[in-house]
Amino acid sequence: MADLSGLRTRLRQIAGNGMAQDSAHDLAHLDRVWANARAIAGPDIDQQVLLAACYLHDLVNLPKDSPDRARASTLAAEAAAPILHDLGFDDDRIAATQHAIAAHSFSAGIAPQSEDARVLRDADRLDALGAVGIARCFAVSGALGRPLYDPSDPFANARDLDDRRQTLDHFRVKLLRLPADMLTPRGRELAQARAARMILFLKELADEIGTELPDDWTVS
Repeated sequence: MADLSGLRTRLRQIAGNGMAQDSAHDLAHLDRVWANARAIAGPDIDQQVLLAACYLHDLVNLPKDSPDRARASTLAAEAAAPILHDLGFDDDRIAATQHAIAAHSFSAGIAPQSEDARVLRDADRLDALGAVGIARCFAVSGALGRPLYDPSDPFANARDLDDRRQTLDHFRVKLLRLPADMLTPRGRELAQARAARMILFLKELADEIGTELPDDWTVS
């Protein structure tokens, strides 16, 4: 097995060559997820499993509006197995890495059963929050051709939320709910701080477009 630094270099090369990249799911995203994971993980976690899971979790990256989106993490876990074997991972570490990859996805709904999986899930979701999370949200919505907001009712005071049609709705439907769903104490702490930054941004945005952020958007 390679040292951790050498393994990371190899995994970055593999991910860069193997996954379909967009501005929200690129090597910079993988680097941030790894940094988040190191900030969350305890001293007893298997660093090699966690590192591999961080860099291979988006090996299969399907568009947000793909009908197969919920299967992307399972497909990524399957695609990771031969790569991990070639890197010298034994069967137990391959299985552990695959589970962490499969269970990281919001849409897959697979419950994480290991500390590796819990840390990866929190680390990946942290990258959907804060300043980076705001940038990623608008990048994805722009690629899908969605408007920034409904000009007649930006914060859905008198309409149903629909984040498939309005970008701002995604903050209320999903992003601001992430802190409460974190699985590690440190992940939850970091998520709450990042969500608070997003709320500040939304308040500034509301002011600039001549309205106010509803109180129920500020509870994360």
